[in-house]
Amino acid sequence: MSRTYNFSAGPAALPEPVLRRAQAEMLEWGKARASVMEISHRGKDFIALAQKAEQDLRALMGIPPDYKVLFLQGGATQHFAQIPMNFARRDQGVDYVVTGHWGEKAAKEARPLAQVRIAASGVESNFTAIPPRAQWQLDANAAYLHYTPNETIHGVEFHEVPDAGGMPLVADMSSDILSRPVDVSRFGIVYAGAQKNIGASGLVVMIVRADLLARCPKDIPKIFNYAEHAANESMLNTPNTFGWYLAGLVFEWLIEQGGVAAMAQRNRAKADLLYGYIDSSDFYKNPVAESARSWMNVPFTLAREELDAAFLKQAEASGLMALKGHRAVGGMRASLYNAMPLEGVQALVDFMRDFAARNG
Repeated sequence: MSRTYNFSAGPAALPEPVLRRAQAEMLEWGKARASVMEISHRGKDFIALAQKAEQDLRALMGIPPDYKVLFLQGGATQHFAQIPMNFARRDQGVDYVVTGHWGEKAAKEARPLAQVRIAASGVESNFTAIPPRAQWQLDANAAYLHYTPNETIHGVEFHEVPDAGGMPLVADMSSDILSRPVDVSRFGIVYAGAQKNIGASGLVVMIVRADLLARCPKDIPKIFNYAEHAANESMLNTPNTFGWYLAGLVFEWLIEQGGVAAMAQRNRAKADLLYGYIDSSDFYKNPVAESARSWMNVPFTLAREELDAAFLKQAEASGLMALKGHRAVGGMRASLYNAMPLEGVQALVDFMRDFAARNG
């Protein structure tokens, strides 16, 4: 087998034990005598699977009982539009804090559906820092405050939950959910595309405070209405059954690892190892303010841009894949999601040290 250390930003690496279990169960899942993809989502076997996945996620994140957990189709981008459609009127203000590409995109998708205000933006720093909370201009009458806790492209991450000033706080946690403990009660809505820390693409997990569902308008199609999905236990239509199953396996794996507190220790150690080497080197550079550096996505540049192609080619030959940075920022990017072991980061640092010695 020629599996490598996969530093892809998403779809990202999955834990190998999860993949092996899914492989073993592919033809016959449990006692169903069929694949999990072939059985009815309304049958007792799949309903039991769905309920356990929700229970495990609630345990991992400490989700309060007055929050609904939804397993929905699509990706976070779809919900950039669906969230204002459900939780704001067209004539109502919504506040957005923009600290990178995905925050910008979320605000852009909301504009046809509500009155978007940019309460704070990191654009002046070229998205290398987070605007201080004291500088945010919030509208007390806004329907909600939206932010992106971790920006995968720019490598900027909030390390504390910001004060929302009394309005519901909405967080796109696609790239850092389950990477550390968070106080869910601080949020009105948490949503996340699955393809980074939960499982396969095509699934979105949403955690929503139940009282907010009363805002969902009755004059939009039911398929777009979160209250309808909640009332139908995420089975208003046929859900992404394989994605839900795979997410459940990841939740079980996380519990076996010691939960999100244990993952936080590992993720901090991985990030410290990589940033520590970059900071000690004259050959590599990370542009992000130290207080805003992401544990999940580490962008870096080489001393000379003309070496980028050779770095990527040699890295892949050394078993280190998907290190090319996003075209918006260039350079390299190492994504260190939960499934990336410390040994993979050490292998990357060893390669980077050797490459610098040969090309410095």
